[in-house]
Amino acid sequence: MIEFQANLDAFEFNHWQYHIPVSDDISSQMMDEKHRRVLVWIKDEGPFHMALMKAKDYWYVLVNQELRNRFNLNEEASFSVKIARDHSEYGHEMPEELQVLLDQEKEGAHYFKSLTPGKQRMMVYTVTKVKNPESRMKKALAIIHHLKLTKGKLDYKQLNELIKHYNKL
Repeated sequence: MIEFQANLDAFEFNHWQYHIPVSDDISSQMMDEKHRRVLVWIKDEGPFHMALMKAKDYWYVLVNQELRNRFNLNEEASFSVKIARDHSEYGHEMPEELQVLLDQEKEGAHYFKSLTPGKQRMMVYTVTKVKNPESRMKKALAIIHHLKLTKGKLDYKQLNELIKHYNKL
């Protein structure tokens, strides 16, 4: 784990503008050709699963509005950041509810594993971001059901409809 002082910075060209610049020295220790996922602690809170991204001149991690508000981050004041390589399989912790279904549903697990790593990460995050265990289970059920229905082809509109359906149960 590496700790450093950072300042929030912003790009002028898009809405994903707020970020924490990460030096070449630090970023080179956190990644290789296929691995750019990192764990980030801001003001000693975290970890937050993020990805190192490359701008024209430097590496950075994006900071969403929720984190900016939570830690009262702005471009004037520096703050402490810790960064470590993320060794998790999916770039997020696998929620127990989804893991149980993947263990029980071989067909669903097969389709899940056939997804690209980014799509797997998104499915894991879709379940992880929900705090209520019952709601996490419903989302996990909807995802597995969807993957089986579509033979592993993601149709986000159809998936969202299934999630709504499972939420009503």
